[in-house]
Amino acid sequence: MDRELLRQALSYHGPALLSLLRAEQHDNPDFRGLLPPPGTALEPPRGASQPPAAWKERPSIDTEIKRFIAKKADLLFAHAWKPNGPLCETIEENEEYYAVMPPLERFMEVPREERRELFFRDIERGDIVIGRITSIREFGFFMVLICLGSGIIREISDLEITALCPLRDVPSQSNHGDPLSYYQTGDLIRAAIKDVDRYHEKLTVSLYSSALPPNLSSTKLGVITSDDFPLHYRRSMEVANTGETFEEVLHRSPGFANPFLVEYLAEKLGISESNPPSLMRSLQIKNFNEEDFAPALRKKQSASWALKCVKAGVDYFKVGRHVEAMNEYNKALEIDPQNVEALVARGALYATKGSLNKAIGDFEIALENCPTHRNARKYLCQTLVERGGQLEEEDKLINAESYYKKALSLDETFQEAEEALTKLRKHMQGETSCQRRETERKESRNKCRKIA
Repeated sequence: MDRELLRQALSYHGPALLSLLRAEQHDNPDFRGLLPPPGTALEPPRGASQPPAAWKERPSIDTEIKRFIAKKADLLFAHAWKPNGPLCETIEENEEYYAVMPPLERFMEVPREERRELFFRDIERGDIVIGRITSIREFGFFMVLICLGSGIIREISDLEITALCPLRDVPSQSNHGDPLSYYQTGDLIRAAIKDVDRYHEKLTVSLYSSALPPNLSSTKLGVITSDDFPLHYRRSMEVANTGETFEEVLHRSPGFANPFLVEYLAEKLGISESNPPSLMRSLQIKNFNEEDFAPALRKKQSASWALKCVKAGVDYFKVGRHVEAMNEYNKALEIDPQNVEALVARGALYATKGSLNKAIGDFEIALENCPTHRNARKYLCQTLVERGGQLEEEDKLINAESYYKKALSLDETFQEAEEALTKLRKHMQGETSCQRRETERKESRNKCRKIA
């Protein structure tokens, strides 16, 4: 158990959590030596945050949270929650990799007072903020904050939070003697938090990169344009205009469809895919069946998606739209290269268009993946016989014979192949006899000439 984390939780939530923990975890030996004895005063650690004031107005929420912590304490305070690898300090907002979402508060009716309180609780020195200059004085300029560029992302554009950028924190520009003469009211500014007065809700910002933490030191501070707004803020403005739900924004995000989304975020957060922590007790077991893991589930999902493409292709094929059908079959095989139904369907289309060798290739791969697939075997036999017929017409009898034999090796009862092979052999025997008689006649004529 993580003793320090448990101590912080008890100091934050007080005696009520301690009582619930004793009731829920009394049989857990890991907690017997960790919980303080009855009557112990719980002193909050220096600088510790307190529950939002809004919780006091809605005590049922606070109570439910404490019950949840007490019930899941053996999982919440386990060392398994610690990252298995190095934790990435910042995750770049890239909608190709993962779904970049507006702050959750955008979709919730969170009172302004509570959001303001949470902002000042969580803002830290070095966090990046973006705002607009509202006034310029001889000692610096004031800006009203629009959004956050790092740290805990919150919805703040309507909170009218102001920050002061003192003159000493404004770099001088080469073409301007007075540093402040470079700036105008209405300019958009990206700055770093330098000081936070949580009690009086006052902020001081700086335009020097030295105010940034090392992992953000390359971020450009100063005047920006609306094109430089963080992606999450732009998404938030879109939602303000469209009224979309969280699910709608999530599903239209390109990153949400990224098949490597889980691996990407797990790596950034230092979470192991093979042994991830979970609050679901059913996921705490060690030995899962192989089909329960992501690769097997993803394979099933890909097969299902591919089958939808195959069905669409078959529908196109039935109405004679062969180009669209081929596109659907190829799409299915891009998703699931070993999909038997897609291979059989594409092979049938190749055969219809006269590309028999390509059709045979698809049928053979399909049969390798699923030896019991009836249509794959049936269509392969038929196409082999048809290709053998083409070779006969080209007078490539030996090659034709091999195709007929191959068809019979796949299906000994395939009458069409047997008849074709029998007919071919009779033809080949007839040709052999003719050649033999012709040879004998030539030899006889040669003897006669020698005698004469």
